[in-house]
Amino acid sequence: MQEESINVLGGALEGCSTAPMTGFFRNGCCDTGPMDRGMHTVCALMTAEFLALSKYLGNDLSTPRPEYGFVGLKPGDRWCLCAARFLQAHDEGAAPKVRLAATHQRTLDVVPLAVLQLYATD
Repeated sequence: MQEESINVLGGALEGCSTAPMTGFFRNGCCDTGPMDRGMHTVCALMTAEFLALSKYLGNDLSTPRPEYGFVGLKPGDRWCLCAARFLQAHDEGAAPKVRLAATHQRTLDVVPLAVLQLYATD
């Protein structure tokens, strides 16, 4: 079950990435719903700095995991991040850039719009 696909700007949620395929529902969008406890709602552009921080914090996004169909992320890939992890990266000075039009409005439950705008690519 998905929530309405609205972005943080109030418009229709745009796609984040299909190569690699991202999103809690693996539909290329940062959609969310009741089963998405991590709230994978921030469309982020991966950087080496963020990937290193995420690995250090226990979520290795760069190592391929073929048994799960996960190719591993590299700098330049777009990925739907957990809102809380994005805020943590912001607090640590390692937040990646974000596409606001592809970032779900539920992100605003965790991350203020003003913080997201600091990293906006659109």
